Amino acid sequence: MLKNYANAYHRATEKRTKRIVICAGTGCVANGSLNVMAALKEKIETEGLNVQLELDFENPSDNDFLHVSKSGCQGFCQMGPLLTVYPDHVLYTKVRPEDVDEIVETTLKKGGIVERLLYADSARNNKKCKGQGEIQFYHAQTRKVLEPCGVFDPEDVHEFIANGGYESARRAWLEMTPETICEEIKVSGLRGRGGGGFPTGVKWQFTLREKNEKKYIICNADEGDPGAFMDRSVMEGNPHTIIEGMMIAARGIGADEGYIYVRLEYPLAVARVRRAVEEAEKIGILGDDVFGTGKSFRVNVMEGAGAFVCGEETALMASIEGKRGMPRPKPPFPAQKGLWEKPTCINNVETLACVPIIIREGAQSYRKIGTESSPGTKTFALTGHVVNTGLIEVPFGATLREIIFDIGGGVIDSKGNVSNTAFKAVQIGGPSGGCLTEKHLDLPLDFDSLKTVGAMVGSGGLVVMNKDTCMVQMARFFMQFTQNESCGKCLLCREGTKQMLALLDEIIDGQGTAETLTILEQTAKTVGKGSLCALGKTAPNPVLSVLKNFRGEMESHVFNKRCPTGQCAALRSIEILQDKCVGCTACARKCPVSAISGERKQPHKINQELCIKCGVCVTTCKFGAVVGA
Repeated sequence: MLKNYANAYHRATEKRTKRIVICAGTGCVANGSLNVMAALKEKIETEGLNVQLELDFENPSDNDFLHVSKSGCQGFCQMGPLLTVYPDHVLYTKVRPEDVDEIVETTLKKGGIVERLLYADSARNNKKCKGQGEIQFYHAQTRKVLEPCGVFDPEDVHEFIANGGYESARRAWLEMTPETICEEIKVSGLRGRGGGGFPTGVKWQFTLREKNEKKYIICNADEGDPGAFMDRSVMEGNPHTIIEGMMIAARGIGADEGYIYVRLEYPLAVARVRRAVEEAEKIGILGDDVFGTGKSFRVNVMEGAGAFVCGEETALMASIEGKRGMPRPKPPFPAQKGLWEKPTCINNVETLACVPIIIREGAQSYRKIGTESSPGTKTFALTGHVVNTGLIEVPFGATLREIIFDIGGGVIDSKGNVSNTAFKAVQIGGPSGGCLTEKHLDLPLDFDSLKTVGAMVGSGGLVVMNKDTCMVQMARFFMQFTQNESCGKCLLCREGTKQMLALLDEIIDGQGTAETLTILEQTAKTVGKGSLCALGKTAPNPVLSVLKNFRGEMESHVFNKRCPTGQCAALRSIEILQDKCVGCTACARKCPVSAISGERKQPHKINQELCIKCGVCVTTCKFGAVVGA
């Protein structure tokens, strides 16, 4: 069956001369990539060139044709919309509909390159890079899970199969036993990519040992960390690999039904996953007779309501059952008593996407990448004050220095310039993680090393911050998030996060005391120890890491009533330098509370009792006479 679909794809593409792949991940779609695709199709047809947007598998073309298709996220989000021309591997960046005429004339008709649309590497004197192989952002990565996302048409099961898709599932169902599948995953060292890092093969073995005719496999696609979009991108770019991973897991644990639990806020991912399930059912991959074994496996797609706590496995199962998404105590663990009281195994999107690779390449081959305790690769969403934001994939053991400066291109200061001295911190692991500083830049990133410094891999968010970032406000941002997302079931999480948020507000508003710091630290540790689920247990991490790594900055807010970065309005001290003020009155006219007075052409003064420290006067003055921090 798989061979027939692969052959059909190869026949349909036999006369394809060039393929134009347009990124249709959420970022590029929001930036207008589908408008580029429509303009390209119209221009090609106007020029009388033979073009196909969807391959004809029943009646393959006898004539040469151009194939225009979309892909999932290509990763280089900072430079989108992205357009790649194959087989030349030419990557065009920031493409607009008005660029289409030149692309068709220069590249598709004459075989040339539109130089102005190539990526210019600022670190190498703006050297023009022809394709991904010449761009450091890509060259410094090891893309295993993400590589197909930027090439495959996510809505074409033929292409997935033609590139080896579902072959690992076929082998698992026809050539391997549940025991050998679990053992292979165990030997590979694959650990859960959702944040906990629990050995996947061990989790499968626990579920396999349970004697029950009904078992479930659940794909946890409830990615909720601020700034995280790894799972979303895999679902949008290669949804069939998730289904294949679930099929292998189902065979390994003895499940006959699965659920993909996706966030409601991911409409494009939901649509593509649903279509992938429908395609797999239509061609007989899913259903009552998987690969002719007579065994059944079906997949359901369910949209979550957007509660962060539903990323916790017991809350997720409660949500699927139609109950309020709230965690429950463990044991019993889901492997023993999960969805509808049946043995259940839950893995996140990236974990399941790694499974077909392991079955295809072998466990020992998979272990060659990464570290001894954390084999394989990890995807990260790289955001913040960094030159190249986007979706990246690196081996475990890569350092923050490599990620931020080699892949990310360096840190941007407050003026928008790349600076080697602008780096201050990076938040890793989202609201459950912690802040790492300059002394951690060469720390190998893996599950175990990060624990030693009070951080965690988490789902894979990396937020880079420059020296103008107030770390107290950063801690408050994540605390506000976790406080909002607390389900309210346990007292420590419900009230403790609320109390920590109030204490941080006191510090930011200039009301903090030594007692405030003491209570904040005590509360954070208590919430971490006594909360029921991982949301509450890890909620204090950003606060504790700031107290540990940036205590001086926190104490400056409390004891000196000064924010070193000038970001906390209540702690600003704004004054007019009398020797620089020319009396132009611009600041007085802009002041929203009329706190500035003075005669024209005479130095002005600020009434500190009226001043709300908004900083408008600082930005208004053209002579540098108004200063504040």
